[in-house]
Amino acid sequence: MNLEAERRGFRDVPTARLATIARDGTPHVAPLWFVWLPEALFLSTAVGSATWINCERDPRVGLVIDRGLDWSELAGIQAEGIAELLPAQHPDVRSAMSAWHEKYRSVFSGDGFERFTAKLQELGFLKLEPSRTRVWDHARSDGAIAGPSGHA
Repeated sequence: MNLEAERRGFRDVPTARLATIARDGTPHVAPLWFVWLPEALFLSTAVGSATWINCERDPRVGLVIDRGLDWSELAGIQAEGIAELLPAQHPDVRSAMSAWHEKYRSVFSGDGFERFTAKLQELGFLKLEPSRTRVWDHARSDGAIAGPSGHA
């Protein structure tokens, strides 16, 4: 599997669904905005949110990004790994923050960004370098689904 091609193919999808492990062991799934840079996926969430707290306690996560409406155009990537929690002011987040602003600035029409920042106490990012991925693409003529990969 060519993970770089997958990164390019899913970079414009608006949300990823991230699964974390809640305190009682149940899955907690949240749709998050993300950017996928060559070095890792960066998912934005509020510091102190259930997602953030779950990752503080147990950083193992699962992620799904998908696209398409009709069966014949459905495609997606599933990833697993260890999330690293980074506050927005962390130096390792600079390029991710710039890419995140570029990707999502169009959704902040009018006073949208001011309302977003007023509502969100502190923005943080989860950095995920997938340890395992799986890709599916119903549009492929051979109907193949790429199996698990140990990409880091």
